[in-house]
Amino acid sequence: LDCLKPRGLFVSFGSSSGPIAAFDIGLLVQKGSLFATRPSIAGYAVTRQDLLRMADEMLALVKGGKIVSEARQIYALKDAAQAHRDLESRKTTGATLLLP
Repeated sequence: LDCLKPRGLFVSFGSSSGPIAAFDIGLLVQKGSLFATRPSIAGYAVTRQDLLRMADEMLALVKGGKIVSEARQIYALKDAAQAHRDLESRKTTGATLLLP
């Protein structure tokens, strides 16, 4: 929380590094009216139609070059077992691709 500016936003997304320790919500006021959220796709895509619409919108942004993702790890499909081991042991960051 100390790294946020006043009215900053703290987002807790995923839990690969384990649960966040409990904290006094009053700290959000003391540190400058901070905001905290824990988003979930279930809160945005309530129906299958919502999910499909959102996927279409996101894929259009990817096709249009507005969202670009660079793979940090690329594995041949024959090395899929190693890719899984690396993912499970948290040796990867960002996007990982398996190529045929």
